[in-house]
Amino acid sequence: MNEDSVQLLQECYSGIEMAVASIDQVMDYNMETDLKALLEKTKTHHKELQKKILERLARAGKKEKEPGMIASAFSWLTAEMKLKMREDNHQIAKLMMDGCNMGIQSLSEYKNTYAGADSEAQQTAKALIESEEEFMKDLKQYL
Repeated sequence: MNEDSVQLLQECYSGIEMAVASIDQVMDYNMETDLKALLEKTKTHHKELQKKILERLARAGKKEKEPGMIASAFSWLTAEMKLKMREDNHQIAKLMMDGCNMGIQSLSEYKNTYAGADSEAQQTAKALIESEEEFMKDLKQYL
C-alpha cells in the first residue's frame, strides 16, 4: 500500500472517530425515536466501515490515526453549549448536519491531497462521503 493510500485511510478512520463520538454525545439527550434510530443506524454503518479501514491498515502494518485532541475537545464543548441552550430534535439535527458538512469538506480535500491513493482507498473515502451526504439528507426532516 502506498503512502497516499495509508494517509487517506487514516484520515477516513479519524473522521469516523469524530462522527461516532458526536453521535454518542447527543444520544443522551431527549429526541424522537425515529431520530435516535437514524443515529444508531448511522453509527453502526460508520463502525462497519471503520473496521474495514482498520483491517486494511493492519494488513499493511500501519496504525489508525486518532482525531486531534484540540479538535475533539472543541467539537464536544460546542455541541454541549448548543444543546444546553436548546435540547430538541431540531438542534440535534443541526449539530449532526454541521458535522457531516465538515466531514464532507475534509474528506473531499484529503481525496484531492492524496490523489495517488489506490482505488480501494479512494473508494473508501468516496463511500464515507456518500454516507455523510445521505445522513444529511435524512436529517433534513428534523429541521
